[in-house]
Amino acid sequence: MTQRENPVPGRTIGEHGIVGNLDTTALVASDGTIDFMCWPHMDSPTVFAGLLDPDKGGEFTIEPELDQARTIQLYIPETNILMTRWMSEQGSVELTDFMPHPQTDTRLPASLVRCLRVPRGEVTIRVRCRPRLDYARKIPTTEHYGESVVFHDGPTSLRLGASVPLHCGEGEATAEFVLGQGDTVWFVLCGEEHDPLDVDECVAALEHTAAAWRIWARKSNYRGRWRERVERSALVLKLLTSHRHGSIAAAATFGLPEATGAERNWDYRATWIRDASFTVYAFMRLGYVEEAEHFRKWSEKRIMELGKDAALKIMYALDGSEAAEESTLDHLAGYAGSQPVRIGNAARTQTQLDIFGELMDSLYLANKYGTAMSHAGWEHVRRLVDHVRHHWRDPDEGIWEIRDEPRHFLHSRLMCWVALDRAVRLAHKRSLPAPVVEWTRDRDRIAEDIWTHFRHPEHGHFVQSKGGTDVDAALLMMPLVRFVSATDPVWLSTLDAIRDQLTDDGLVFRYRNADGLEGGDGAFTTCTFWYVECLARAGRLHEAREIMARGVLYSNHLGLFSEELSLRAEPLGNFPQALTHLAFISAAYYLDRQLSNPGGQLWQP
Repeated sequence: MTQRENPVPGRTIGEHGIVGNLDTTALVASDGTIDFMCWPHMDSPTVFAGLLDPDKGGEFTIEPELDQARTIQLYIPETNILMTRWMSEQGSVELTDFMPHPQTDTRLPASLVRCLRVPRGEVTIRVRCRPRLDYARKIPTTEHYGESVVFHDGPTSLRLGASVPLHCGEGEATAEFVLGQGDTVWFVLCGEEHDPLDVDECVAALEHTAAAWRIWARKSNYRGRWRERVERSALVLKLLTSHRHGSIAAAATFGLPEATGAERNWDYRATWIRDASFTVYAFMRLGYVEEAEHFRKWSEKRIMELGKDAALKIMYALDGSEAAEESTLDHLAGYAGSQPVRIGNAARTQTQLDIFGELMDSLYLANKYGTAMSHAGWEHVRRLVDHVRHHWRDPDEGIWEIRDEPRHFLHSRLMCWVALDRAVRLAHKRSLPAPVVEWTRDRDRIAEDIWTHFRHPEHGHFVQSKGGTDVDAALLMMPLVRFVSATDPVWLSTLDAIRDQLTDDGLVFRYRNADGLEGGDGAFTTCTFWYVECLARAGRLHEAREIMARGVLYSNHLGLFSEELSLRAEPLGNFPQALTHLAFISAAYYLDRQLSNPGGQLWQP
């Protein structure tokens, strides 16, 4: 498939950092503008959506009056506290953005906190907070409330407090002031009363939040070559995790296109069983057992809620309820004119048989290295496995959620094999009652079916779907889940076919054949790191290291990965993407161990 290379006006996807409080997140552009934030939860309506429509979406801007200023953006080490700096001959300005960590003793409510400081010179600064509520469908009324400005619209209200005077405008609050060397100003945007702003509370919240993130980051057991980048990826995954529910969002955003000007614009603010299960794998590798345990409890609840047919849904809302139905926001122009802008996701009703394997793999790991599941939980898991036994031969829409006729995808068949394999292993590991003989027999039947019916008729390598000849980057999971040896001749032939047909300078495309959708598709960043790990497992370490170096460069200036990349390697799709960050962690872990100890014993699931 080809992709339109439309020019992107305004701020690009990759020009952003992310802050959050394990309940919601905000994107902060490199010019200090917050142009995407949902409130009060990650899957709530937006209050700022300027990234999707600069005119109508709403944003929170901070503009120092500095000639030819250079901007620099960085995270305070080991934290999710973001710093943006403007530097010029006249002076410098430092902006610190964060949301108070929920496990701190701060008296601040759930809020977005912005701190401005002038390390050098005297600088005039203009601030404009222009929220647009309910996905920019509503312009709020504004009024002063003590020293704060309140934005109202029916049941929704936001309060902006500041340590400088604020002025009310139509649907906005503004401020203009001069700061001298060493001066500091604070802004707090929250959904509940907090008036007047207390500077001491803000300072304490910043200190306690930094301490909480550092304590969490230092629990990681990774000490390898890409330590800082792995740490950043782990911190991103943590931001996408709900501290209330234990669920994990696929990404923080919706409506950011896989190809500019095209229709492939989806909402990723939900928990995909697949993505979240892979995240558990990444957390376990780094030693974050608590996060894996929290998701295990969340997923067990979903399993125990299943009906008689045990048909697990591919995605859920973050609180475990049914994912939102897909609809469009036709009033928004879309990122770079990419319409329609969608919220909710129609894929929620699709059949994707691979999710059973990913979930069973995460449950197996969580039970192996964490707490054993309950007897009642195991009984429901047995029903889940029986569903796989009865349906593994069915066609489905697959991991890439095609909007075309269902097919017999190899990846779906593979993960059905994983579901049965991990169920057998778990039953043996925990001495759990189960029809292990029947499960083993069906597992082996699936393996035989894959080896017999999913091969290229001429070249013999594995193919995307039964009876087809196309390859698919999802095949890269085959050695990663230990279905096939990473050095098996058939697999090596498959790896070479993927290299020849789907890669370009470290970019890896998911597939090239039709999928029922119009418009182009970018390279999928996750697949780059699956490819790296497959090369490493095959012993091709020089190739793996070279592709890893290129893949790392495809992150943005803060080490954050988008879902996809254009043909010019520019970020596309929802951002930041959990699946890519966890794939990077896995590849970094394995490749580092192989480079340090070739042929040595590695951590095994």
